[in-house]
Amino acid sequence: MDRRTFLKTAALGTMASGIAGRVAAAGQYFPVQADQSLFATINRAKNPAKMSPLEQKHVPIITAPKSVAAGASFTVEVTVGEVLHPMGPTHWIEHISLNIGNEPAGQLTLQPRGFLAPKATFTVTIPKEAAPAGKVTLLVHERCNLHGYWEGSVDIAVV
Repeated sequence: MDRRTFLKTAALGTMASGIAGRVAAAGQYFPVQADQSLFATINRAKNPAKMSPLEQKHVPIITAPKSVAAGASFTVEVTVGEVLHPMGPTHWIEHISLNIGNEPAGQLTLQPRGFLAPKATFTVTIPKEAAPAGKVTLLVHERCNLHGYWEGSVDIAVV
């Protein structure tokens, strides 16, 4: 074997083993594959009375009063799923955001650690002019790194 052939073979072998090593490492650190179809749109519960196991872990549950006084502060609690979503290095909730109608009201960014539960508490004040029809919609979005964007909403009366 001449020197040129040896160097080409050695270089190709080194590149192939490097690529194989990266693929193996990715499989070790990220063993769960993401379902790409869940990233195509915003996901919602198809039937809130009978949710699938995936929906039970991902649909935001909003706890807020049925009616509030205009200009008075109140608390909105958001939990990701009826069944608490796991938080680990390969599967976690990236953020939870609250909108009042189309207006952003708050966002919580979470880290991929097992120390946190994917829950958020927001203190909100709605002025009378923000609810000309006497009600507003609280809209919550959250993003799971493997299962995409999820949405939940609730209407509240503003008196």
